[in-house]
Amino acid sequence: MPSYKAPVDDVLFILNDVLKIERHSNLAGFADATPDVIEAVLAEGARYCEEVVAPLNRVGDLEGCRRNPDGSVSTPTGFKAAYDGYREGGWMGLSAPAAYGGQDLPMTLNTVMQEFISAANLAFGMYPGLTQGAIAALVTHGTEEQKTLYLPKMVEGAWTGTMNLTEPHCGTDLGLLKTKAVPNGDGSYAITGTKIFISAGEHDLSENIIHLVIARIEGAPAGTKGISLFLVPKLMVGPDGSLGARNGVSCGSIEHKMGIHGNSTCVMNYDGATGWLVGQENRGLNAMFVMMNEARLAVGIQGLGQSEVAYQNAVAYAKDRLQGRSLNGAAQPDKPADPIIVHPDVRRTLMSIRAFNEAARALALWTALSSDVAHRSEDKAERQAADDRLGLLTPVVKGVLTDVGFDNTVRAQQVFGGHGYIAEWGMEQFVRDARIAMIYEGANGIQAMDLVGRKLGREGGRAVMAFFGEVQGFCRENAGDDDMKRFVEPLAESLDHLQGATMWFMQHAMAKPDNAGSGATEYMHLIGLVALGYMWARMCKAALEKKVAANGAVASAGIVGRMDAKLATGRFFMERMMPETGALKRRIEAGSDAIMALPAEMF
Repeated sequence: MPSYKAPVDDVLFILNDVLKIERHSNLAGFADATPDVIEAVLAEGARYCEEVVAPLNRVGDLEGCRRNPDGSVSTPTGFKAAYDGYREGGWMGLSAPAAYGGQDLPMTLNTVMQEFISAANLAFGMYPGLTQGAIAALVTHGTEEQKTLYLPKMVEGAWTGTMNLTEPHCGTDLGLLKTKAVPNGDGSYAITGTKIFISAGEHDLSENIIHLVIARIEGAPAGTKGISLFLVPKLMVGPDGSLGARNGVSCGSIEHKMGIHGNSTCVMNYDGATGWLVGQENRGLNAMFVMMNEARLAVGIQGLGQSEVAYQNAVAYAKDRLQGRSLNGAAQPDKPADPIIVHPDVRRTLMSIRAFNEAARALALWTALSSDVAHRSEDKAERQAADDRLGLLTPVVKGVLTDVGFDNTVRAQQVFGGHGYIAEWGMEQFVRDARIAMIYEGANGIQAMDLVGRKLGREGGRAVMAFFGEVQGFCRENAGDDDMKRFVEPLAESLDHLQGATMWFMQHAMAKPDNAGSGATEYMHLIGLVALGYMWARMCKAALEKKVAANGAVASAGIVGRMDAKLATGRFFMERMMPETGALKRRIEAGSDAIMALPAEMF
């Protein structure tokens, strides 16, 4: 059985020493997030994920969800009790507004919890994760009546939420959707259509399920300009919040999937179901994008979570598995062979995963902190800068963390050799579960095109230029620090590669759009590597400062040891992983000719 230990110490280092979260104590909700509170919240979240949720990961994979003859869905053994614990612990409302029963703590803390729960049990974590996205959409676009009626129960966790976009004939191109909405004459609409791939569409964890559904009102314009968003409850809700009759929405079937078997991925049928407009008519995508952007960040963190749990188990195996001798002579001559962690190639694999995980965690938390600032700051310029950064980094976090996160589960599986292919060790489940994160909430090719096609040029390139300026400023400030040179110089070189690739797009993509399409994925990973490198440079600077501060302190040896490990991992990233930016730039600048040369009939 695989195991999981939440990386609480690493999170605290990032929040306190790298991002210096206490500097934001002026933001709403941050004053209550004192260092003691943060540590207590994370410790309890870690305990819940390690002891309650993680043991159910294998159970959920083996049992899956079951659709019953009456159309209801039963989740795997133990899921209901675990969800009750999540609800009773107040985790659903960790960063939700206090006006609706939430704790109003920073979203950044909820992001940490999302990593812990995604690593412990990805399928389980999707149930509350989707609800939190639905809460965010209703907070932003719901009417006061909708907020008052639905949000307290959703924040409590008594009711859960979903997002209904995809239909059998359309996924990314939502302008093709056929689900229709007909006015009932009383302010409500009759929703009719079929949605597929609906995560947590039907289950037995909560009393009610609040579906957010995109549909086209009769007579609305064709394409995406005619899409509206509707709130459609599974059970009708009375004015006093009481539950009534079943609405006209049902689960037609459960999808048979490669992974995340413990989550009920449903085909949902809407047969004249009663729904209410959320936001403005024909502006549904604008409202849904609040939930989609929340979900994209959460999915990126899912990639990190699977990479982390796979790494932890690969390390444990590498320390225990005896095979061969060290190239430098027997490391443990009293044993018949040495543990495989002595072999350089095994270490290369483990260090690659570790170096990614630690930087990805910092990047995810930096992005989450940007979201907090964008939504909570009273300073307009500060809000704008944070919102620009959030918009730029969202497709990067989603695309890069899930692409590399999946690759890392495969790398970790490889450490086990043949045992990694055997189900009882758990590694093949991590591979299967991680694979979906590259696909849902916008396949990663779409994330890359969103980055290159929309985010780079927005407001004259304001966001990406600010990112360049921030990284350049950090490099200049630390150029004279001998201890920082091995981190700053590779970062500066990679930033040059990124700026050069950006300039190439400006010169060659407007006249020939295929050039942008052909290099978009490479560009997403290029800016991702620079962002991860920037995180490493900041972490190493903080580690050096922490070593100095620990001099002579009680338990300083432990602190110094952890910081030395941080510096060694950062060095590995800069020497072994950052050079990839040069190759990515070359691929981008190769353009689209070779990609588009072959006639379709020759494939």
